[in-house]
Amino acid sequence: MNPQAKLVFTASLLLGTTLTISSNHWIMAWAGLEINTLAILPMISKSHHPRAIEAATKYFLTQATASALLLFSSMINAWQTGQWDITQLTNPTSCLILTSAIAMKLGLVPFHFWFPEVLQGTPLTTGLLLSTLMKFPPITLLYMTSPSLNPTVLTSMAILSTALGGWMGLNQTQIRKILAFSSISHLGWMTIIISYNPKLTLLNFYLYALMTTATFLTLHSTKASKLSTLMTTWTKAPALNAALLLTLLSLAGLPPLTGFLPKWLIIQELTKQDMAPAAVMISILSLLSLFFYLRLSYCATITLPPHTTNHMKQWHTNKPIPTPIAILAVLSTSLLPMAPMIPTTI
Repeated sequence: MNPQAKLVFTASLLLGTTLTISSNHWIMAWAGLEINTLAILPMISKSHHPRAIEAATKYFLTQATASALLLFSSMINAWQTGQWDITQLTNPTSCLILTSAIAMKLGLVPFHFWFPEVLQGTPLTTGLLLSTLMKFPPITLLYMTSPSLNPTVLTSMAILSTALGGWMGLNQTQIRKILAFSSISHLGWMTIIISYNPKLTLLNFYLYALMTTATFLTLHSTKASKLSTLMTTWTKAPALNAALLLTLLSLAGLPPLTGFLPKWLIIQELTKQDMAPAAVMISILSLLSLFFYLRLSYCATITLPPHTTNHMKQWHTNKPIPTPIAILAVLSTSLLPMAPMIPTTI
C-alpha cells in the first residue's frame, strides 16, 4: 500500500471515529461508523491473500448489517417520538434493535461469529486497529444510550460473552484467534457494568486498549503468529518476551498488575447493586480465559516441555526493546497503585 493511500485511510479512520463520538444526531453517528468501515476494508484486504479477502468480505457484510440495524432503530425512535438525539432513545423496540446492532459491531455473543475469523485473516497491525480503535465508536454509543437499554439483556449477553470467550479460546493455537476470544471475554466485563456505572466501562476499555496494544506490538516485533513460533522467539528478544509475559498476565486480570484494577472495581460495583451472583459467575468464567493467557505466557518464556518444532530458532541479536513498547508494557503492568484515586474521579 503506497503512503498516500495509507494516509487517506488513516485520516478517514480518525475522521469516522471523531464524527461518531462527538455527534448527538443519529445520522451523523451512522455516517461516522460507515466512514470507519470503508476506511478499514482496504487495510484488511491489502495483502490480496484469499484469507484476507474472505476476512474483508465477512467484516463488510457484518458491519453493513449492524449499521442498517442502527439506522433502522433510530428511525423507529424518531417516528414514534420525533427525536433524533442519541440520548433520547425511549422506544422499547428501538432499544432492543440498537442493542443487537451495537453487539454486532463489537462482536458480543451471540453476534461474535465474525470477529475471530476476521482477525485471523488480517495482519497484526490491522488486527490491533480492529480490537481497539474500531470498537471505540460503538462503545461510545453504548455509553450514551445505556440509561435506556434493558439491563437484563445486557447482563445476559455479558455473561455469555465471558463464558464463550474463555471456552472457545482454550483449544486455539493461532495467537490472533486467542486474542479475538480474549477481546470477546473483556467485552463481557465492559457490558455487564454499563447500565450501573458507565464510566467503569470506559475505564475498562481504555486499560484493555493499553494492554492489547502492548501485546500486539510485541507480537508484531517478534513476528509470532502461532504458539509454535512464539516458543522460538525467546532467543531473539528475551527482554521483550519477559515484558510480554507480564502484559499477558495483566490481560488475564491477575493482581497486582494493571488488568486487575477494572475487574476489582466492577465486582465492587456489582456487589453494591445487589448483583453478587452475577459478579461471582463472571469472575469464575474469567478463569477460563486465564488458562489460555497462562498458556501464551508459558510459550513466551519457554517453560513448556521441549517438543520438536518445524520452525528455525531465531538468532539472539540483543536488539533493544522499542521505546513505545517499553512504555506500554510498563503502563500495562504497574497502574494498580492509582486505584484509590479512581473512585474520586468517576
